[in-house]
Amino acid sequence: MSPKKRQNVSETGGKNKKGKRGELAVINSDLRDDSIQKGMRDAWQRKESYSNGSVQLDCEPFPHCQITNFLQSESFVESLQAELIQLNFNSKSNDLYKFQQSDDLRERREHHISQIRSVIFGEFRLWLSEVLQVDLEATVDISCAKYEHTDVLLCHDDELEGRRVAFILYLVPPWELTDGGSLDLFSTDEHSQPVSISKSLLPRWNSLVFFEVSPVSFHQVAEVLSEGKCRLSLSGWFHGHSLPRPPRYMEPSDPRHTHIPRDESVIFDWVNEMYLDPRYQARVQQEFEDSSEICLPSFLQEEKFRQVRSALQSSEIQWEKRGPPNKRCYSCADIQNVPSCLKECWELLSSEPFFILLSNLTGLRLHYLAQCDDEDESDEEKSETENEDEENSTRVEGSSCAAGASSAENKAKGPPTYVGKLRRWAHGDYTLLHDSVKREYGLDLQLHMGCAGWKAEFGGFTSYIAHDEDEELLTVYPEDNSLALVYRDKDTLKFIKHINNSSSAQLSAPNTTAFYDFCFNYYE
Repeated sequence: MSPKKRQNVSETGGKNKKGKRGELAVINSDLRDDSIQKGMRDAWQRKESYSNGSVQLDCEPFPHCQITNFLQSESFVESLQAELIQLNFNSKSNDLYKFQQSDDLRERREHHISQIRSVIFGEFRLWLSEVLQVDLEATVDISCAKYEHTDVLLCHDDELEGRRVAFILYLVPPWELTDGGSLDLFSTDEHSQPVSISKSLLPRWNSLVFFEVSPVSFHQVAEVLSEGKCRLSLSGWFHGHSLPRPPRYMEPSDPRHTHIPRDESVIFDWVNEMYLDPRYQARVQQEFEDSSEICLPSFLQEEKFRQVRSALQSSEIQWEKRGPPNKRCYSCADIQNVPSCLKECWELLSSEPFFILLSNLTGLRLHYLAQCDDEDESDEEKSETENEDEENSTRVEGSSCAAGASSAENKAKGPPTYVGKLRRWAHGDYTLLHDSVKREYGLDLQLHMGCAGWKAEFGGFTSYIAHDEDEELLTVYPEDNSLALVYRDKDTLKFIKHINNSSSAQLSAPNTTAFYDFCFNYYE
């Protein structure tokens, strides 16, 4: 009896194993219900909410649908998850995101991946075409994404030529709000710009979310806060004729100002005396002209630095959040309503003596008294220098005077100007490459405060990259009382990396969870 029993168990196990290898991906039977399909189609056309069985359509802030229990077989979903987790994942990180992604899954031969691909490309695509009354092409983008602790995908609209419908199939463990990783949907303003999170969808095991890619389909994957859970999903896009898009909204530029008249005593009162030594200035200028960037540590006199840092942490400052979130997220202070020592520091950075000091440190024409090295050259020498710079300069490297605009251009522009901000940086803050659409020559200045002990893995660093390339040219890390100067040309863009949850344990001073910077841009 005992041997017979073992034989039966063995045979049963063999049959189950074979059946598991051959099991098919079958979508939720609700999607085959004619009444549900018609109800969805009518509601989608009218942009009204609809709920029936496993299907729930909501049209605010933009049309999106959630299908629970998308696949009928629990066993199939578990096997699919097991196959996906074994894939090779590529770490992806830039201004917009940080997560891991597989290669495109269109050619994968694993049984369960092949099955889900067949269903999504076939039956589900036809169902979507019928519901949305849109022709969707047979070619579908599909890959697997893995989000773990501090991974994030910031606010964007998925807009790319040919993308018509986005979808995400979640393969996650039980998920809570405190785990982060929600799919956040944004409301938009009259310019089709995102304003704030209107709705958040938590990932749910075996649920599929889809939405139409449109001028207002702004969404994000919130930062994953859980240290022990993996947010695994299959996602991609169905292709078709893109929806018409309105002209891209252009934000008004920040007003530019000329320097304010101040006595040179402001420099002697505030700046570390070593930076006032002409011989030291000459060495700094040479280094800057060689690389177009430099960091000057201990820039402010120690007592002034302590006063400014303490004032920045004052509760009396009103910090205002700056957006829109598809471009930036940080806080700014109105310089007219801050403690007096912060106003004085601002006046230092915008003063005529400081423009002269910057000219001496960089060789740029930021004051009419400033002379570029090439001004005394003969016309022939100038021509040779310009040709040499044209051939040898890179986007961040090269002589700053030669890399900048010509004398004629400078005269046409008028006097040197600046734009300044006093910013606060905390968990969740960032800027994206789209933060500066207008590309032009300029000198970037950052004076960091309150960031002692800051670590690179927290984010918050400034990254410079070449336009239309992934190559990182330069990274500026927050460093207390360090003045960073970077000369940026027309083909160089920058962003400040999203500050993640790891920074919450970082305290630059008691009861402080943020750092600050004076951010100025100077134009010849």
